[in-house]
Amino acid sequence: MSTWEFYKEFLIPATNKGLWVSIQLIVPSALLGLILGLLVGAGRAMGPKSLKKALNFYVAVFRGTPLVVQLVMWFYGLPSLALILEGYLKPLGWPPIWQWLLLSPYAAAVLGFTLCSGAYQSEYIRGAILSIKKGQFLAAQALGFSRSQAFWSITAPVALRLAAPGCGNEIIYLIKYSSLALVVTVVEITGQAKMVASLYFRHLECYLLAALYYLAMVTVATLILRWLEKKLAIPEPARE
Repeated sequence: MSTWEFYKEFLIPATNKGLWVSIQLIVPSALLGLILGLLVGAGRAMGPKSLKKALNFYVAVFRGTPLVVQLVMWFYGLPSLALILEGYLKPLGWPPIWQWLLLSPYAAAVLGFTLCSGAYQSEYIRGAILSIKKGQFLAAQALGFSRSQAFWSITAPVALRLAAPGCGNEIIYLIKYSSLALVVTVVEITGQAKMVASLYFRHLECYLLAALYYLAMVTVATLILRWLEKKLAIPEPARE
């Protein structure tokens, strides 16, 4: 089999299939991670002390442990917990609530990516919120805004614009992190490359093409994010 036939008939179709799975992982994880990061960052910057401690603990755990370990815990660890709960709760006549802990590979991957990304995104959001001078917030309150209205109408939009470069950088990382979904049996780009390489023993071509696909995704995402940063950029006096 010639190299071109191998690419045309096997490698490219398989990698394209993995690309679609990767996109299905990256897009919802990025959006949910950004929303979670905004909520957690706001709570850490402006919430009561008890909430700050709880959110700081969440961020410390998810930033301090490897993502691959988190994914394994969500996919393989939760079923073990479900079995333990079943042994205790089923004899008591409880409904099978523990079955909610049995996640599909896709759900476990998206959950892991979202929680990890949200922890990192919250750092960018928190820093952006703290960089905004309190005068804007106080002025909104003086105009009759409640504390929550002032935050969501004034502080949050400005914070998102200031945090855009950092948040965009985390999305770039997430594109590459998506390759770790293979450990929970989600066959995305890397998974397809591994399968084809195992069948045809042509590891160089398979993983080289996978690397080019990731590079292409990162390049496209970088261009989009740069465009968004320019659109969201605010003049320096507006930060005062």
